[in-house]
Amino acid sequence: MTTQSSTQSPFTSTQINAVRTYIKKTWKTLTRSHEHLLQSAKDTKLEHKPGTPWIIYISPREDNPNIQSVLERSLSAEDMRQIEIRTLPPEAEAIREHGLLYLPGSYVVPGGRFNEMYGWDSYFILLGLLRDGEWDLAQSQVDQLLYQVQHYGTILNSNRTYMLSRSQPPVLSLMVLAMFQHTQDEEWLRSAVPLLEQFYYYWVVPPHLNPATGLSRYYALGEGPAPEVLFSERDEEGKSHYERVKEYYQRFEIEDYDVSLYYDRENDELSNLFYKGDRTMRESGFDISNRFGPFSIDIIHYAPVCLNSLLYQMEQDLAQINDILGNEELAQQWRDRADSRRDRMDQYLWDQKQGLYLDYHFQTGKRRHYEFATTFYPLWMGIASEAQAKRIAENLSLFEAPGGIFTSTRVTGNQWDAPFGWAPLTLIAVQGLHRYGYHQEGDRIARKFLAMVIKEFERRGILVEKYDVERCSANVSDEICFGYSSNEIGFGWTNGVVLELLATLA
Repeated sequence: MTTQSSTQSPFTSTQINAVRTYIKKTWKTLTRSHEHLLQSAKDTKLEHKPGTPWIIYISPREDNPNIQSVLERSLSAEDMRQIEIRTLPPEAEAIREHGLLYLPGSYVVPGGRFNEMYGWDSYFILLGLLRDGEWDLAQSQVDQLLYQVQHYGTILNSNRTYMLSRSQPPVLSLMVLAMFQHTQDEEWLRSAVPLLEQFYYYWVVPPHLNPATGLSRYYALGEGPAPEVLFSERDEEGKSHYERVKEYYQRFEIEDYDVSLYYDRENDELSNLFYKGDRTMRESGFDISNRFGPFSIDIIHYAPVCLNSLLYQMEQDLAQINDILGNEELAQQWRDRADSRRDRMDQYLWDQKQGLYLDYHFQTGKRRHYEFATTFYPLWMGIASEAQAKRIAENLSLFEAPGGIFTSTRVTGNQWDAPFGWAPLTLIAVQGLHRYGYHQEGDRIARKFLAMVIKEFERRGILVEKYDVERCSANVSDEICFGYSSNEIGFGWTNGVVLELLATLA
């Protein structure tokens, strides 16, 4: 895989200003609020019968008539006729007609087919909003996630009813502290603590906890095919993602896991456990890769580097928050938890021979030797020792690409593998390298990514979800064989990371 070194800026201030102007305008087009409710309710990922209203579900803890009244004052009569307000039933399984989950304030969506609020996207969006001085919108972005925990039980993959059963990588504490650093509002910070703790415990008790290791895993709570996948993730021949998976299982021998757990070859049927793994892979945010075997279906049997790094950071963040609020004893308890998690990560996830953090299969008791850019998370969060960071920095050539960072070292036809690169993983690698003093390497990666994004912006006039970082191109659809192959325009987290990297290099 190609690398190059450069200390000179590969882009001009004029080019940067053009991208900044685009991003500033895009925050407005990506913002959803009461006045955009009809626009928010529309969902291209599910089939919708023309002429029928778009459904919006209100938390049963809310005052439905009051919200209805608020919406009637915010929306035109024509818009109100095209939506239907319902109270969310106590059990998600009781929902027969899916819809948007109501949020009371403004929020930024990623863009394109992702016309709703996403969990971990929101952190990188927040960084951009703060860099761009969008203080009120940034505050509201965090508040909507806190609202989700309070009213829907956790931060959701997105605020659609078909995603009530799965979350996304836990970045809430990072967002709360980033917002507090701007506002210094201790009363707000104090009010967030119970919700932060509720979200934390979602991840550290079964089924998300693996008791044998004391580490956590991703584990979606829903059953059966994901509705949005059945309808929207189809190829040019109209085959769904699940149909393509079955064809793959028919054609190829799988050595990564016991395929009989997930596929009945005789009857050509995917098992219930397959769909559990498929939903869980989507909870991880990395949909799709071969990181946990083909289609990452075996993810439910792994303690992942990324999730446990984020939980370590959440423990450290809760320690810091309690320090700010004067709760020294509680702060120490959270630090002790973080120290314990670091020890477990050293035991199970650090691979001394490879010099990388690797995901741990807790049934086989082995790490999966699949080089993935999540190895930079422990640097990003300050978990790694100086010696471990040095080993990872020495392995940078595994991941370094002409356009930044390869997601993995394998080309699989999945978008979360090579040759693709993503803004969040680029920022995580850059900030992780900087944290341990590898400034030249971090700056080099940042320049490469920005040069690619700016070049493609000049060619197309847009920022997008992902890039081919080998060819430095936004044209990726022909290379993606599974899941959805489109490259969505916007794009929330790319906007945020571009602004953050520009600040890093300033």
